[in-house]
Amino acid sequence: MAGLPRADRCLVMGVLNVTPDSFSDGGRFLDADAAIAQGLALVAGGADIVDVGGESTRPGAEPVAPAEEARRVVPVVRALAAHGVAVSIDTMHAVTARAAVEAGAVLVNDVSGGLADPDMGATVAALDVEFVAMHWRAHSPLMDALDAYADVVVEVRDELAARVGALAAAGVDPDRIILDPGLGFSKVTESNWPLLARMGEWSGGARVLVGASRKRFLGAAIARAGHDEPAPDQRDHATTAVTTLAAQAGAWAVRVHNATAARDAIAVVSAWQAATETER
Repeated sequence: MAGLPRADRCLVMGVLNVTPDSFSDGGRFLDADAAIAQGLALVAGGADIVDVGGESTRPGAEPVAPAEEARRVVPVVRALAAHGVAVSIDTMHAVTARAAVEAGAVLVNDVSGGLADPDMGATVAALDVEFVAMHWRAHSPLMDALDAYADVVVEVRDELAARVGALAAAGVDPDRIILDPGLGFSKVTESNWPLLARMGEWSGGARVLVGASRKRFLGAAIARAGHDEPAPDQRDHATTAVTTLAAQAGAWAVRVHNATAARDAIAVVSAWQAATETER
């Protein structure tokens, strides 16, 4: 079983949705064999971590019972871990997190930051794994209505700090917490950009995961007058631009659908930065 990678560059977390209804690739990898093959393909294409999720969190998505979520993801996690893949589990449910870690996952990625399940903090503390705490205000059916900020950077900073405090009180080592600004979650379009541009102001020096891949705000940014907004699978070039800028800004990892494009962008950033350091 692989541990969480350590690298001197931004890591690539590949998205693997074992769901029928995710916004970009819902249904393609619901079958366990198809999901396992896709996970291995993500690694072959450049992913350092494969993030396995069994519940869609797109706007308007319906909740999934933890038992069904675990049924979808645990066989996939177990198989990928057996192949030496570093696996993260994308879940808001403590019981699913525990089952996935017992099957080989090395990181818990909770889009609610522990808010959705009061048992998550203590569970992660007992499991002794890394934890991604994302900024979150409400479940999918309600989240767009909560895109209301006087200053999105300050409010996300303060709300994430509150989550870190609560998780630490539950026994989670703060040094094992990775912060995610929750792009697209209670942030429809314009609220996302300040969080990317001012990463250092809300992260407080913690490791940062950026999950912009194929999201609505990118479609809005690249939409052309007289044309429909680009579909999710037409937003990969915009995603790669964000990956490049996030890697340059020092993000710990990017969560993406196209691992090869992200890995190539990060390699270019690393080469550029190395040349810059040499010139000094």
